[in-house]
Amino acid sequence: MGMDTFMEGLLTSLEPINIMWIIIGGFLGTIVGMLPGLGPATAVAVLIPVTFGMEPVSALILMAAIYYGAMYGGSRSSILLNTPGDGSAIAATFDGYPMAQKGQAGQAMAISAVASFIGGVIAVIGFILLAKPLADFALKFGPAEYFLLMLLTLSAIVSLSMGKMVKGFISMLLGLLLSTVGIDTQSGVYRFTFGIPHLSEGIDFLIVIIGIYAIGEVLYNFLTIDEIKKEKKKVGKIWFSKKQWKRSKWPILRSGPLGFIIGVLPGAGGSIASMISYTTEKQISKKPEEFGEGAVEGLAAPESANNAASVGAMIPLLTMGIPGSGTTAVMLGALIMLGIRPGPLLFENDPEMVWTLVNSMFIGNIALIIINILLVGLLVKILDTPAKVLYPIILLLAFIGTYTLSYSAIDFFLLLIFGYFGLLMKVMDFPIAPLVLAIIVGADMEQNFRMAILSSNGSLGVFFATPIAIGLIVLTLLSLFYPLIVKKIQKRKLSKP
Repeated sequence: MGMDTFMEGLLTSLEPINIMWIIIGGFLGTIVGMLPGLGPATAVAVLIPVTFGMEPVSALILMAAIYYGAMYGGSRSSILLNTPGDGSAIAATFDGYPMAQKGQAGQAMAISAVASFIGGVIAVIGFILLAKPLADFALKFGPAEYFLLMLLTLSAIVSLSMGKMVKGFISMLLGLLLSTVGIDTQSGVYRFTFGIPHLSEGIDFLIVIIGIYAIGEVLYNFLTIDEIKKEKKKVGKIWFSKKQWKRSKWPILRSGPLGFIIGVLPGAGGSIASMISYTTEKQISKKPEEFGEGAVEGLAAPESANNAASVGAMIPLLTMGIPGSGTTAVMLGALIMLGIRPGPLLFENDPEMVWTLVNSMFIGNIALIIINILLVGLLVKILDTPAKVLYPIILLLAFIGTYTLSYSAIDFFLLLIFGYFGLLMKVMDFPIAPLVLAIIVGADMEQNFRMAILSSNGSLGVFFATPIAIGLIVLTLLSLFYPLIVKKIQKRKLSKP
């Protein structure tokens, strides 16, 4: 990287028109990220016609700002309503919503904005220093390594269900089962579609997320709506305390680089990054029993990781022309329409554009922390809304978000089914996250497993053939057994006189 091109990129990103696109994109992304079902991919897709006629570099800046803006916004509805905007915001429900229930909604949103900012800045620095070597590293991941990475994610999320691991395992199996619905892309066989053509494309994981979290939450609260009316929730302070910052700073600094590296891997994305960072922090925490009850570091870590992952996903897109997530796949199509050919030659032929984008991401993160902190005071007022007004609004947003996915009324039935399913899981105390994550990664996991087996003529040795694969197996075993080993050691210490 030449300093001249870096400075040229900085000056271009500071032009008023580009600053305007950064702010517009970041604000739109934050708003869209809050709405269930309308993730960043949908927002970028809807705004593609707006980019026609724009300078390519401005179009790229706008789309990137929407992407990482949605990462900021996705956690707002997770914290306030226990309804994640998309898959990467699920981990924010684990401790963000309990914090809101304790009257700490303002602190939760403030710490999530700061964590997202720091994660984003770490990732931008990582992009500047490590774009090329990390792109080369990502190319070493074959089907076997991707399968093992997804296995690691699932094992990590099941290990979170301490005290109810059997239920977590059942929940994960149900998610994997649901991910098999639709046409098998390798054999063309229809699986579990029951003669319904709409199911041939499978069940969109966003419908499951909206149904289980949003509809399930509304139904659950409907059972106790009169009690909620009597007990008004406190909003609390809108800034976090020194003690909360002390607990959060190291998880944020650890999760930023972790999320960035996972984001670089094509197909991994913010969902896996946030889940792995959450499980990692819980496993190394001195107070793991507080996770799930409103531990501030349990919110800060995944927020840092998912924002860093959104920046990391730009590396395979720009250096190899490989989209690292659904949003970057949409962006790839838009870039090609604008005459930009992502790939190794982009850095050689148009370095100014690349470094303008990188600098715009840095400026965008500064703009977004200001926007999000300003919005804290406004958003916490949502908690003051009477339940009988708030829950119909959530239902309306859930149905609108679902309808925009494929414009089919059949999705409404699926939404209601998963809503009741979510209620049942909540009443029976089944962990929901393993099911949702299994649906997100299930189809890719299956395809990668089969491709790995086919490439090795049926030999399972392919899963032990590379140092990366062995490393992932070791991490999977550690994530499963580490909590049990630690518990046993603690029990032994306590039993000693």
